[in-house]
Amino acid sequence: MSIHTRKWAGYFADRGHEVHLVSENMPEGDSLPNIEFHHLRTVQGIRIIPLLVLMVRIKRLISKVKPDILHAHYATTYGFWAALTMFHPFVLTVWGSDILITPGSSRLAKHKTRFLLRRADLITCDADHVLGRMVELGADRQKIRLVFFGVDTEVFTPSRRDLDFRKEMELEEDSPIVISLRNLNPIYNVESLVRAVPLVLRKVPQARFIIAGKGEQESYLRELARSLGVTQNIRFVGSIPNVEMPRYLSSSDVYVSTSLSDAGIAASTAEAMACQMPVVITDVAENRKWVKDKEGGFIVPPKDPMILAERIAYLLENKSIRESFGIVNRKTIQERNEYKKQMKEMERAYEELVEKT
Repeated sequence: MSIHTRKWAGYFADRGHEVHLVSENMPEGDSLPNIEFHHLRTVQGIRIIPLLVLMVRIKRLISKVKPDILHAHYATTYGFWAALTMFHPFVLTVWGSDILITPGSSRLAKHKTRFLLRRADLITCDADHVLGRMVELGADRQKIRLVFFGVDTEVFTPSRRDLDFRKEMELEEDSPIVISLRNLNPIYNVESLVRAVPLVLRKVPQARFIIAGKGEQESYLRELARSLGVTQNIRFVGSIPNVEMPRYLSSSDVYVSTSLSDAGIAASTAEAMACQMPVVITDVAENRKWVKDKEGGFIVPPKDPMILAERIAYLLENKSIRESFGIVNRKTIQERNEYKKQMKEMERAYEELVEKT
């Protein structure tokens, strides 16, 4: 289950609201505190009979729980199913590709998306260009709010820096660390970072790179690192548990995102900024709205390992610049993307909807 969903539901459970979470995927590890979880066993595909069976299950659950609000995350799966229940008030949160990519895959996908956008009483998203695309698809602009998933800056903080981290990673004490947290799929283009590594090492030979995440390109990227002769300089660490993420970030020196596409600011980018890190990120989505080039980090062209390497090396060679960029970034997140502030705004939106019904 996505950490975004866990955090969203967890906030309202902690506030004393009765929260029921319906998902195809069981929670990671132990159960979610103060949340009643319902495992939704689904059938792949959109054939009529499996869809009808699914709708019967969901409507029975709604009749049993009698919720005040039905809130679905991700348009083209949970959002579509929620729309079909005809329950109101219905809140929809879109995540990005469910609006930017999926509706363009077929006429049926576009019709489904138009239907569910029109059924929603309130829609939230985290980027202006996603908002604009929804309006193009027929959503009522007056029903859309920008609400960010937010970063808990009390958890993601520079104070989580661990002096034993380099020893744990089997790195030298004086090794500056560059970290990437995007999954190893083509859309995140981690290949550009791997290709930048030997270029960085020419200027900063003691630099080391942590590449987290899993994905279909993992074997390819490992082989690429071997062919470039930089295997010893990179640690492929797989998926990092969410509770460990603040320690990994605050114990590193430069954060990199080489993604080719995003909705709003990537969660890992915002978390790195909250940890007072400088960032080097690609010029995609709304990154320029969050990070001003040469003030909080560097905005670089996608698929350009040479420029990427130049910017990384510059930051590694200039500690004072890293520190000043990091201070700017943490302030940005505290002011514009603080988790509790965003969820409080969402709570007010829920209350307004309930008052109308």
